[in-house]
Amino acid sequence: MTAITPQFCSPSLQAQPQLNCAQAELAVDVAIVGGGIVGLTLATALGSCGMSIAVIEAQTAAAATSRQRAYAFSLTSADIFKGLGLWPHIGSKICHFDKVQLSDGDYGRVVQFLPTDLGTDAVYYGAEHGVLMTALQGAIAAAANIHYLCSSTVKAIHDQGEWVVAEVSTPEGMVRVRSPLMVAADGKGSLLRQRAGIGSVGWRYRQSCVTTVLEPEHSHQNTAYERFWPSGPFAILPLPGNRCQIVWTAPHAEAEAILSMPEAEFMAALGQRYGTQMGQLKRLTAPALFPVQLMQCDRYIQPRLALVGDAAHSCHPVGGQGLNMGIRDAAALAEVLTAAYQREQDLGSIAVLRRYERWRRTENWVILSFTDLLTRTFSNNLWPVVVLRRSGLWVLSSVPPLKHLALRLMTGRLGRVPKLARLGQQGGY
Repeated sequence: MTAITPQFCSPSLQAQPQLNCAQAELAVDVAIVGGGIVGLTLATALGSCGMSIAVIEAQTAAAATSRQRAYAFSLTSADIFKGLGLWPHIGSKICHFDKVQLSDGDYGRVVQFLPTDLGTDAVYYGAEHGVLMTALQGAIAAAANIHYLCSSTVKAIHDQGEWVVAEVSTPEGMVRVRSPLMVAADGKGSLLRQRAGIGSVGWRYRQSCVTTVLEPEHSHQNTAYERFWPSGPFAILPLPGNRCQIVWTAPHAEAEAILSMPEAEFMAALGQRYGTQMGQLKRLTAPALFPVQLMQCDRYIQPRLALVGDAAHSCHPVGGQGLNMGIRDAAALAEVLTAAYQREQDLGSIAVLRRYERWRRTENWVILSFTDLLTRTFSNNLWPVVVLRRSGLWVLSSVPPLKHLALRLMTGRLGRVPKLARLGQQGGY
């Protein structure tokens, strides 16, 4: 199906030409609400297959890119970006993890994951939000069949049988976006999910995370750390330019107290968790705080609607799984929709969308359960649990097949791998 109004104003990237805004209706194959990393990954994947796409993003393109956040970027996420042809734009701007170390507080047993464990060039990667977004926005700007509507919000949605119509407020006025399928990629507080009446299960943890970026005195040697303390995990993610992002998890009241500390006091407390292996530490960004929760939607689909990323699920940041789950959602949905598009099937039908839900909802349950088990097992001082988890670390470090299995799970290579990721492993296009 082709767009009825192929010329449409996209108030987004400076590199993208401004199009004729005379038309007040835009017909596309898929409309995506939410222009973050997951939404743009989906748009790029679908656009490369010839579909017409609309991305509706509430922020400006610059604001969407400017978020001061870094992620543990998995091997499978990297493979998906390679499959999309984006690796040349990000590969040199992210940090390859040459080693990942897991430990239980100050317990001497350390589990090390190395690239040789999987035969890859890295265990994980440290990727900054702006680097990923800039690469994705560049791909969107180069695609004439992707309409990027920034500073735009959905005001109403109408079901019209084989179509769904979104009334969208843009800087140029109201626009009707018509599509057989809308995708909610609009985050944890997804308005599309709420309007659809889709429920969820889950809970808020008793913890919050404090995050900031540091510059250590000595090289971080591309080593990532995940240290488990009774109050919560403490992660060190290496970044390019010999910087590190820390994610310091603590009970809510303690996390708020940490956030309000004077800088000298904050750095002294942080140093006790960080260790002395990199020498003196310099804080580069103001600390920020975010609460953590586990959430899984009752369903990921209904007629004319699919949920991806944080709109569908969220998890504890331990193990760095959240964004990577969303990227795999995008790749899986793109694969399902591309196959249906090539067969001229109704993209918004339950029969098509159920293929996506069966694939991703079960796999996401596994990851959600894994991260929940980790945080509950390590965030306490009960002696029987302490003995059990330290025995587990010993087994993990001493039994190579178990270590290999755990690493495949954490890097997204356990389960059904999207075609985009397999393409990326073969060298992309």
